[in-house]
Amino acid sequence: MNEKVPSEETGIPAADAANGDARPADHNGARSGRRINPKSPRQAIQPEPAPPPPPRSKQARHPLVVTLNFFLMTAVLAVLFIGGALYFGKQRFVADGPLEEPRTVLITRGSGVDAIAAQLKRNNVIDSPLIFNVGVRLNEAASRLQYGEYLFQPHVSMREVMEILTSGKSILHSVTIPEGLTSQQIVDKLQADDVLVGDIETVPPEGSLLPETYKFTRGATRQKILEQMERAQDRLLEEVWGRRSPDLPIETPEELVTLASIVEKETGKADERPRVAAVFINRLKRGMRLQSDPTIIYGLFGGKGKPSDRPILASDLEKETDYNTYQISGLPPGPIANPGRAALEAVANPSRTDDLYFVADGTGGHVFSTTLADHNRNVARWRRIERTQRAAEEAEAAAEVLQEEPMPGAEKLIPRPRPQPE
Repeated sequence: MNEKVPSEETGIPAADAANGDARPADHNGARSGRRINPKSPRQAIQPEPAPPPPPRSKQARHPLVVTLNFFLMTAVLAVLFIGGALYFGKQRFVADGPLEEPRTVLITRGSGVDAIAAQLKRNNVIDSPLIFNVGVRLNEAASRLQYGEYLFQPHVSMREVMEILTSGKSILHSVTIPEGLTSQQIVDKLQADDVLVGDIETVPPEGSLLPETYKFTRGATRQKILEQMERAQDRLLEEVWGRRSPDLPIETPEELVTLASIVEKETGKADERPRVAAVFINRLKRGMRLQSDPTIIYGLFGGKGKPSDRPILASDLEKETDYNTYQISGLPPGPIANPGRAALEAVANPSRTDDLYFVADGTGGHVFSTTLADHNRNVARWRRIERTQRAAEEAEAAAEVLQEEPMPGAEKLIPRPRPQPE
């Protein structure tokens, strides 16, 4: 019989086993990839046929799965893109900027991050407003950017720009108020400063401002500087008044300021102030009038000050004003200027002398005396010095006129060079 009997060992038909094909059929009739001993050498070197691909799962072909795979792939690409953009932006944020030379930029009050970034770009401080904006916001510094005038050095990075703007270390300007100015003169000086802004509401009381150097940023108001000067004067006066000598003929801090303003106007030499203050203190103790020339000037011209070409006349001593200490006893009703720290300290702790008089010595200082006779001799000496100085000034002025407009025939006085012998 030619009936095929399955092999006991392999479980495949015997005829197939006899032909050397021992691969069992799968459920679809396909052969498995299992090899048995080949029948011949030729058969051994022949390649095995590749198995067919497995059938695709029905779940993989589901529309929901396809959609989820799309969004997952999109998310992965987005993360990679954002990560790359952040890395690139960070490198740009800390890299050197385009600025080639130092530049000053004024950030106005109320400017937001967008406006600041645009302004920095216009001034070539940064080259990308977008990266600067994002960097500032990622560093949570947007609310800490401060207005002011800032100086940026060449090649400053955007990160450094952010740190400068958040530090608030803007350019400081200064105004110096000399000792001895009246309040009106101080107001005029502040009005002339073109860095300050705003108007001054009222002229402060005389003696209420402390002459010092005050620093401020561009855009500060003139009124704010005045208020700062008033607070400084209040603090200093409280401090000096607490350290005053106990035997002073002065009853209030206001009287101390009044006398200090007279001392301030009498001498500009710091080492003389305590001795000048002692003269006035001694006169007050003895009931003598102060007889200070600066009080005459203030009584005549007030806070505007004496014109530079207006001398003090002998008749001025006789003019009765509230401030003329040749006519009134004791202190005037208020300060005649704004004294500085040294003058206040000098009045609070004057020198221990018996001096009652002083007069200029012609060198910028003063000579002191305890008796009227000595004082009169010192005054006479000063008058001679004044006449000598005035004559020298007049001769110098005449020489300048002669040099500018030579007299007719003056060229005849110019020596001619003699001819040299041959």
